[in-house]
Amino acid sequence: MLYMPPTARHTIKPRTAAASNQRKAESFQCRRLHFVGIGGCGMSGLARLLAQLGADCSGSDQTTSPTTAALEDHGIAISLDDGSSSCLTKPITNVDEVIISAAIPDNHPSVQAAKEQGIAVTTYAEMLGRVQMGRLGVSIAGTHGKSTTTAMLCHILLDCNLDPSFIIGATCPQTGGGSRVSHSRKEHDDILICEACEFNRSFHDHRPTIGLINNLEEDHLDIYGSLEAIVEAFRGFAELLPSSVDGGMLLIAHEDAHRNAVTPGLSCTVETFGFNPEATYQVVYDTSVQRVGLLSNGTWICQWTNQMPGAHNALNAAAAVILAHRLGADWEEAATAMSQFEGLDRRTNLLGTRPVPNGHVTVYDDYGHHPTEIEKTLRAIRSVHDPSRLICVFQPHQHSRTRFLLEHFAQSFSLADEVIVPEIYFVRDSEIERHKISARDLVDRLRDRGVKAQHLYPFDAIVEYLTTTTHAGELVVIMGAGPVDQVAHDFLKAP
Repeated sequence: MLYMPPTARHTIKPRTAAASNQRKAESFQCRRLHFVGIGGCGMSGLARLLAQLGADCSGSDQTTSPTTAALEDHGIAISLDDGSSSCLTKPITNVDEVIISAAIPDNHPSVQAAKEQGIAVTTYAEMLGRVQMGRLGVSIAGTHGKSTTTAMLCHILLDCNLDPSFIIGATCPQTGGGSRVSHSRKEHDDILICEACEFNRSFHDHRPTIGLINNLEEDHLDIYGSLEAIVEAFRGFAELLPSSVDGGMLLIAHEDAHRNAVTPGLSCTVETFGFNPEATYQVVYDTSVQRVGLLSNGTWICQWTNQMPGAHNALNAAAAVILAHRLGADWEEAATAMSQFEGLDRRTNLLGTRPVPNGHVTVYDDYGHHPTEIEKTLRAIRSVHDPSRLICVFQPHQHSRTRFLLEHFAQSFSLADEVIVPEIYFVRDSEIERHKISARDLVDRLRDRGVKAQHLYPFDAIVEYLTTTTHAGELVVIMGAGPVDQVAHDFLKAP
């Protein structure tokens, strides 16, 4: 177990928060903004934030959902729009600007209607960058862990009374939801935390003062084509940070983030974190009790116990604590707050147990849709529960990702005793891409590696299979960025 002797504690005080971006903050008071694709986590959070900043917001999405219902409760009018011109239940009129999610194509009827009327069309990332201007923007980037680290950081700042504004790409009960506006609203002090997504290089539209790169590996190869192009895109993100004189700072993983290619020549302050003793902040993790410690130059700074399992979450938490200190939190107070973080929806989320003869089946839900996320999540869950059998229901997300990373996916399930694969979740890809690969291709690769696997669809068939084949002491993990979490909830409720 980690132990930090009182005489060895790091005694430096919280640093003064970095200066905000020098450009004056834009006023959104009384601006009429319409969001196409408003049901997503990021878009809904941005809409709520801008509404709190005084904008008159409305939005549309393909279907109604708990998210759109919550937006309506906040006074944001919602209409249906499935992408066909015949489904525009509320024409776009009397709007100053239309904001679109990354999933909305240029030929979308709402986009075309806006352009025909001379209404400006802005992407989510572009609008987010504008909101960051004049504020102390903190952008959380990386192939994995963006939502988790963002939620951890926001929780710490709230607990330490640092009054942040934020947008989180997932639901976190402890932060009061996915978005918040600072109560003080002092532009030079207003901390704005948000995720920086690398898809389509959208994070190049951010205007942060402080940045985090948690990790970096192959993904979105339909956009980038190669790992080298991805690394170059992350370097472009890092170059957005102002100089150290103006408060610019990059926190980057000492390993697994290609820092030697990303950081050379940057004018901002660069600090690293990781398990390597050569990192600016060394992370020590005791997996048996989920205890995390931080050292700097061999001196203990603070320690805490993570409630979210796994070495990857130890790194996420460490980054959050380091950034919280950079933003003004005391080390000990930040560590205490981190120990109280309970997690967020769909991130290694223990949903409950299902009673069966002689015991129960444990059920987890997780958003993991990249091979590395899958492997790390399964390892973390096994370390906590050591089930007699682990069944993973995995819904691949995007046909292009599945095709490009097929062999990596096949390797990532080695810790599962059985894998059930429904249809691939179709989003953003073309119809041509859709026909290049199927769920059965992944099942075949898994079987080639000796993993018991099968293709089952629809979701009801998976629920029926689980209810008739699971036994006491077993564990079911539902994984994927699509609607596959429905399987987990239906399995827990099934008679």
